[in-house]
Amino acid sequence: MKSFLNAKHLQNEEAAYAWVEARIWPNGPVCPHCGGVDRISKMQGKSTRIGAYKCYQCRKPFTVKVGTIFESSHVPMHLWLQAIFLLSSSKKGISSNQLHRTLGCTLKTAWFISHRVREAMRDGGLAPMGGAGGIVEVDETYFGKTKEKKPSPQRKGRPFIHRGGGPSGKRAIVSLVERGGKVRSFHVENADKPTVVGIVTANVAKESRLHTDESRLYIGADQHFSSHETINHTAKEYARGDVTTNSVEGFFSIFKRGMKGVYQHCGENHLHRYLSEYDFRYNNRVALGVNDYERADRVLAGVVGKRLTYQTTR
Repeated sequence: MKSFLNAKHLQNEEAAYAWVEARIWPNGPVCPHCGGVDRISKMQGKSTRIGAYKCYQCRKPFTVKVGTIFESSHVPMHLWLQAIFLLSSSKKGISSNQLHRTLGCTLKTAWFISHRVREAMRDGGLAPMGGAGGIVEVDETYFGKTKEKKPSPQRKGRPFIHRGGGPSGKRAIVSLVERGGKVRSFHVENADKPTVVGIVTANVAKESRLHTDESRLYIGADQHFSSHETINHTAKEYARGDVTTNSVEGFFSIFKRGMKGVYQHCGENHLHRYLSEYDFRYNNRVALGVNDYERADRVLAGVVGKRLTYQTTR
Protein backbone atom coordinates (compact mmCIF):
# COMPACT_ATOMS: atom_id res chain seq x y z
CA MET A 1 0.00 0.00 0.00
CA LYS A 2 2.82 2.40 0.89
CA SER A 3 4.34 2.29 -2.61
CA PHE A 4 0.93 2.83 -4.21
CA LEU A 5 0.21 5.88 -2.04
CA ASN A 6 3.42 7.38 -3.43
CA ALA A 7 2.08 7.02 -6.99
CA LYS A 8 2.17 10.27 -9.00
CA HIS A 9 -1.60 10.56 -9.44
CA LEU A 10 -2.04 10.50 -5.65
CA GLN A 11 0.43 13.34 -5.12
CA ASN A 12 0.17 15.56 -8.19
CA GLU A 13 -3.06 17.36 -9.19
CA GLU A 14 -2.51 17.30 -12.96
CA ALA A 15 -1.64 13.60 -12.86
CA ALA A 16 -4.75 12.97 -10.75
CA TYR A 17 -7.03 14.63 -13.31
CA ALA A 18 -5.37 12.68 -16.13
CA TRP A 19 -5.90 9.42 -14.18
CA VAL A 20 -9.61 10.11 -13.64
CA GLU A 21 -10.16 11.30 -17.23
CA ALA A 22 -8.60 8.11 -18.61
CA ARG A 23 -11.14 6.04 -16.68
CA ILE A 24 -14.27 8.15 -17.09
CA TRP A 25 -13.53 9.19 -20.69
CA PRO A 26 -11.66 6.20 -22.19
CA ASN A 27 -12.45 7.46 -25.72
CA GLY A 28 -11.79 11.13 -25.09
CA PRO A 29 -13.67 14.02 -23.41
CA VAL A 30 -17.47 14.00 -23.43
CA CYS A 31 -19.41 17.19 -22.66
CA PRO A 32 -21.62 16.53 -19.60
CA HIS A 33 -23.94 19.36 -20.63
CA CYS A 34 -24.90 18.37 -24.19
CA GLY A 35 -23.25 14.95 -24.59
CA GLY A 36 -21.10 16.18 -27.47
CA VAL A 37 -17.73 14.61 -28.28
CA ASP A 38 -16.68 16.84 -31.19
CA ARG A 39 -15.36 20.38 -31.09
CA ILE A 40 -14.04 20.04 -27.55
CA SER A 41 -10.73 21.64 -26.67
CA LYS A 42 -8.70 21.99 -23.52
CA MET A 43 -8.70 25.49 -22.06
CA GLN A 44 -5.23 26.88 -21.57
CA GLY A 45 -3.74 29.87 -19.80
CA LYS A 46 -2.15 30.77 -16.49
CA SER A 47 -5.50 31.42 -14.77
CA THR A 48 -7.30 28.37 -16.19
CA ARG A 49 -8.34 25.60 -13.83
CA ILE A 50 -6.58 22.25 -14.11
CA GLY A 51 -8.49 19.86 -16.35
CA ALA A 52 -10.82 22.52 -17.78
CA TYR A 53 -12.36 21.95 -21.24
CA LYS A 54 -14.76 23.92 -23.41
CA CYS A 55 -17.43 22.44 -25.66
CA TYR A 56 -17.95 24.57 -28.79
CA GLN A 57 -21.28 22.88 -29.50
CA CYS A 58 -23.05 24.19 -26.39
CA ARG A 59 -20.35 26.81 -25.59
CA LYS A 60 -20.04 25.67 -21.97
CA PRO A 61 -16.88 24.92 -19.97
CA PHE A 62 -16.56 21.73 -17.91
CA THR A 63 -14.17 19.39 -16.15
CA VAL A 64 -14.29 15.65 -15.54
CA LYS A 65 -15.83 16.43 -12.12
CA VAL A 66 -19.17 17.60 -13.57
CA GLY A 67 -21.92 14.99 -13.18
CA THR A 68 -19.90 12.89 -10.72
CA ILE A 69 -19.47 12.63 -6.96
CA PHE A 70 -16.62 15.18 -7.31
CA GLU A 71 -18.86 17.98 -8.64
CA SER A 72 -18.68 21.32 -6.79
CA SER A 73 -16.03 19.93 -4.44
CA HIS A 74 -13.07 22.14 -3.52
CA VAL A 75 -11.06 19.15 -2.33
CA PRO A 76 -8.04 18.53 -4.61
CA MET A 77 -8.50 15.56 -6.92
CA HIS A 78 -5.38 13.77 -5.67
CA LEU A 79 -6.86 13.79 -2.13
CA TRP A 80 -10.10 12.33 -3.51
CA LEU A 81 -8.08 9.49 -5.03
CA GLN A 82 -6.25 8.90 -1.75
CA ALA A 83 -9.59 8.71 0.08
CA ILE A 84 -10.98 6.27 -2.50
CA PHE A 85 -7.96 4.00 -2.15
CA LEU A 86 -8.05 4.06 1.65
CA LEU A 87 -11.79 3.27 1.81
CA SER A 88 -11.43 0.56 -0.82
CA SER A 89 -8.45 -1.19 0.73
CA SER A 90 -9.48 -1.12 4.41
CA LYS A 91 -11.40 -4.34 5.02
CA LYS A 92 -13.52 -2.93 7.83
CA GLY A 93 -13.55 0.68 6.64
CA ILE A 94 -11.77 3.83 7.76
CA SER A 95 -13.34 6.40 10.08
CA SER A 96 -13.87 10.06 9.20
CA ASN A 97 -11.54 10.99 12.07
CA GLN A 98 -8.75 8.87 10.62
CA LEU A 99 -9.43 10.18 7.12
CA HIS A 100 -9.32 13.78 8.31
CA ARG A 101 -5.95 13.18 9.99
CA THR A 102 -4.50 11.33 6.99
CA LEU A 103 -5.69 13.79 4.31
CA GLY A 104 -5.17 16.92 6.38
CA CYS A 105 -8.71 18.19 5.77
CA THR A 106 -11.44 19.13 8.24
CA LEU A 107 -13.53 16.44 9.94
CA LYS A 108 -16.67 17.70 8.19
CA THR A 109 -14.95 17.43 4.80
CA ALA A 110 -13.68 13.92 5.56
CA TRP A 111 -17.20 12.84 6.60
CA PHE A 112 -18.69 14.20 3.39
CA ILE A 113 -15.96 12.63 1.23
CA SER A 114 -16.67 9.25 2.85
CA HIS A 115 -20.37 9.42 2.04
CA ARG A 116 -19.71 10.45 -1.57
CA VAL A 117 -17.32 7.53 -2.01
CA ARG A 118 -19.93 5.17 -0.52
CA GLU A 119 -22.41 6.51 -3.06
CA ALA A 120 -19.94 5.61 -5.83
CA MET A 121 -19.68 2.11 -4.34
CA ARG A 122 -23.45 1.62 -4.58
CA ASP A 123 -24.13 -1.07 -7.18
CA GLY A 124 -27.90 -1.35 -7.50
CA GLY A 125 -27.54 -4.62 -9.40
CA LEU A 126 -30.81 -6.17 -10.53
CA ALA A 127 -29.58 -9.41 -12.11
CA PRO A 128 -30.98 -12.46 -10.27
CA MET A 129 -28.55 -14.19 -7.93
CA GLY A 130 -27.84 -17.90 -8.08
CA GLY A 131 -29.20 -19.83 -11.04
CA ALA A 132 -29.27 -23.52 -11.98
CA GLY A 133 -27.31 -25.41 -9.32
CA GLY A 134 -26.33 -22.19 -7.56
CA ILE A 135 -26.70 -21.75 -3.80
CA VAL A 136 -27.94 -18.51 -2.25
CA GLU A 137 -27.75 -18.05 1.52
CA VAL A 138 -30.22 -15.67 3.16
CA ASP A 139 -30.27 -14.38 6.71
CA GLU A 140 -31.35 -11.35 8.68
CA THR A 141 -29.56 -9.50 11.46
CA TYR A 142 -30.21 -6.52 13.70
CA PHE A 143 -27.86 -3.64 14.38
CA GLY A 144 -27.91 -0.39 16.36
CA LYS A 145 -31.05 1.35 17.53
CA THR A 146 -34.00 2.72 15.58
CA LYS A 147 -35.11 6.31 16.07
CA GLU A 148 -38.53 5.19 17.25
CA LYS A 149 -39.65 2.17 19.20
CA LYS A 150 -43.01 1.24 17.78
CA PRO A 151 -44.95 -1.22 19.93
CA SER A 152 -46.19 -4.27 18.07
CA PRO A 153 -49.95 -4.75 17.57
CA GLN A 154 -49.80 -7.67 20.00
CA ARG A 155 -48.92 -5.24 22.83
CA LYS A 156 -52.11 -3.20 22.16
CA GLY A 157 -50.34 0.14 22.36
CA ARG A 158 -48.38 -0.57 25.55
CA PRO A 159 -44.73 0.61 25.47
CA PHE A 160 -42.07 -2.01 24.84
CA ILE A 161 -39.48 -2.44 27.60
CA HIS A 162 -36.16 -3.35 25.99
CA ARG A 163 -34.04 -5.55 28.26
CA GLY A 164 -30.88 -5.72 26.14
CA GLY A 165 -31.35 -8.87 24.05
CA GLY A 166 -33.10 -9.75 20.80
CA PRO A 167 -34.05 -7.59 17.82
CA SER A 168 -36.50 -5.20 19.50
CA GLY A 169 -35.73 -1.54 18.86
CA LYS A 170 -32.88 -2.40 16.46
CA ARG A 171 -32.41 -1.82 12.73
CA ALA A 172 -33.22 -4.82 10.58
CA ILE A 173 -30.85 -5.89 7.78
CA VAL A 174 -31.47 -8.67 5.25
CA SER A 175 -28.53 -10.02 3.24
CA LEU A 176 -28.33 -12.51 0.39
CA VAL A 177 -25.00 -14.17 -0.41
CA GLU A 178 -24.35 -16.26 -3.50
CA ARG A 179 -22.08 -19.11 -2.39
CA GLY A 180 -18.56 -18.21 -3.50
CA GLY A 181 -19.89 -15.02 -5.12
CA LYS A 182 -21.45 -11.71 -4.23
CA VAL A 183 -23.65 -10.24 -1.52
CA ARG A 184 -26.68 -7.96 -1.70
CA SER A 185 -27.89 -6.23 1.49
CA PHE A 186 -31.04 -4.32 2.40
CA HIS A 187 -31.99 -2.18 5.38
CA VAL A 188 -35.70 -2.73 6.02
CA GLU A 189 -38.07 -1.08 8.47
CA ASN A 190 -39.47 -4.44 9.57
CA ALA A 191 -38.00 -7.88 8.90
CA ASP A 192 -41.43 -9.49 8.65
CA LYS A 193 -42.38 -12.35 6.34
CA PRO A 194 -43.95 -10.28 3.49
CA THR A 195 -40.91 -7.97 3.36
CA VAL A 196 -38.28 -10.72 3.48
CA VAL A 197 -40.11 -12.98 1.01
CA GLY A 198 -40.51 -10.03 -1.36
CA ILE A 199 -36.76 -9.27 -1.27
CA VAL A 200 -35.74 -12.90 -1.72
CA THR A 201 -38.11 -13.68 -4.61
CA ALA A 202 -37.15 -10.43 -6.40
CA ASN A 203 -33.40 -11.02 -6.16
CA VAL A 204 -32.87 -14.80 -6.36
CA ALA A 205 -33.31 -16.90 -9.52
CA LYS A 206 -36.04 -19.56 -9.28
CA GLU A 207 -33.58 -22.30 -10.29
CA SER A 208 -31.42 -21.64 -7.18
CA ARG A 209 -31.05 -23.68 -4.02
CA LEU A 210 -31.99 -21.51 -1.05
CA HIS A 211 -30.19 -21.99 2.26
CA THR A 212 -31.56 -20.36 5.43
CA ASP A 213 -31.80 -20.98 9.14
CA GLU A 214 -34.93 -22.34 10.80
CA SER A 215 -36.65 -18.93 11.02
CA ARG A 216 -40.38 -18.92 10.30
CA LEU A 217 -39.78 -16.06 7.87
CA TYR A 218 -38.73 -18.61 5.23
CA ILE A 219 -41.49 -21.18 5.65
CA GLY A 220 -42.98 -21.90 2.23
CA ALA A 221 -39.89 -20.66 0.32
CA ASP A 222 -39.58 -24.08 -1.37
CA GLN A 223 -42.53 -23.09 -3.57
CA HIS A 224 -40.45 -20.35 -5.20
CA PHE A 225 -37.10 -22.09 -5.71
CA SER A 226 -35.52 -25.34 -6.83
CA SER A 227 -35.12 -26.32 -3.19
CA HIS A 228 -35.16 -24.76 0.25
CA GLU A 229 -32.78 -26.31 2.76
CA THR A 230 -32.50 -25.14 6.37
CA ILE A 231 -29.94 -25.40 9.11
CA ASN A 232 -31.13 -25.70 12.72
CA HIS A 233 -29.09 -23.28 14.82
CA THR A 234 -31.33 -23.87 17.83
CA ALA A 235 -30.07 -27.45 17.95
CA LYS A 236 -26.49 -26.13 17.51
CA GLU A 237 -26.33 -27.38 13.92
CA TYR A 238 -24.13 -25.16 11.74
CA ALA A 239 -23.45 -27.34 8.69
CA ARG A 240 -24.97 -30.46 7.17
CA GLY A 241 -23.15 -31.48 4.03
CA ASP A 242 -23.08 -28.33 1.90
CA VAL A 243 -26.13 -26.88 3.68
CA THR A 244 -25.01 -23.91 5.76
CA THR A 245 -25.44 -20.16 6.21
CA ASN A 246 -21.80 -19.60 7.20
CA SER A 247 -21.07 -17.32 4.24
CA VAL A 248 -23.79 -14.78 5.03
CA GLU A 249 -22.97 -14.95 8.74
CA GLY A 250 -19.31 -14.32 7.89
CA PHE A 251 -20.37 -11.19 6.00
CA PHE A 252 -22.42 -10.02 8.99
CA SER A 253 -19.36 -10.59 11.20
CA ILE A 254 -17.18 -8.29 9.05
CA PHE A 255 -19.95 -5.68 8.87
CA LYS A 256 -20.61 -5.57 12.62
CA ARG A 257 -16.93 -5.59 13.60
CA GLY A 258 -16.35 -2.64 11.28
CA MET A 259 -19.42 -0.71 12.36
CA LYS A 260 -18.70 -1.18 16.07
CA GLY A 261 -14.91 -0.98 16.01
CA VAL A 262 -14.28 1.60 13.27
CA TYR A 263 -17.38 3.72 12.74
CA GLN A 264 -18.88 3.27 16.22
CA HIS A 265 -21.93 5.40 15.40
CA CYS A 266 -24.21 5.39 12.35
CA GLY A 267 -27.46 7.32 11.90
CA GLU A 268 -30.27 5.13 10.60
CA ASN A 269 -30.70 7.41 7.55
CA HIS A 270 -27.10 6.57 6.53
CA LEU A 271 -27.18 2.81 7.16
CA HIS A 272 -27.92 1.97 3.50
CA ARG A 273 -24.69 3.74 2.44
CA TYR A 274 -22.58 1.80 4.92
CA LEU A 275 -24.17 -1.41 3.65
CA SER A 276 -23.19 -0.36 0.11
CA GLU A 277 -19.61 0.09 1.29
CA TYR A 278 -19.36 -3.36 2.89
CA ASP A 279 -21.20 -4.99 -0.03
CA PHE A 280 -18.77 -3.38 -2.48
CA ARG A 281 -15.64 -4.58 -0.72
CA TYR A 282 -17.07 -8.09 -0.30
CA ASN A 283 -18.09 -8.22 -3.97
CA ASN A 284 -14.62 -7.07 -5.05
CA ARG A 285 -12.51 -9.10 -2.64
CA VAL A 286 -9.19 -10.84 -3.24
CA ALA A 287 -10.92 -14.25 -3.32
CA LEU A 288 -12.71 -13.08 -6.49
CA GLY A 289 -9.44 -11.95 -8.06
CA VAL A 290 -9.68 -8.21 -7.25
CA ASN A 291 -6.75 -6.53 -5.50
CA ASP A 292 -6.67 -3.17 -3.71
CA TYR A 293 -5.64 -1.20 -6.80
CA GLU A 294 -8.31 -2.73 -9.06
CA ARG A 295 -10.91 -2.18 -6.33
CA ALA A 296 -10.10 1.55 -6.24
CA ASP A 297 -10.43 1.69 -10.05
CA ARG A 298 -13.86 0.06 -9.79
CA VAL A 299 -14.96 2.81 -7.42
CA LEU A 300 -13.97 5.35 -10.08
CA ALA A 301 -16.13 3.47 -12.57
CA GLY A 302 -19.12 4.22 -10.35
CA VAL A 303 -18.66 7.95 -9.75
CA VAL A 304 -20.65 9.13 -12.79
CA GLY A 305 -24.29 10.14 -12.37
CA LYS A 306 -24.23 9.93 -8.57
CA ARG A 307 -24.25 13.56 -7.49
CA LEU A 308 -24.60 13.89 -3.73
CA THR A 309 -24.93 17.23 -1.94
CA TYR A 310 -24.25 17.93 1.72
CA GLN A 311 -27.94 18.66 2.34
CA THR A 312 -29.03 15.25 1.02
CA THR A 313 -26.66 13.41 3.39
CA ARG A 314 -28.10 14.87 6.60
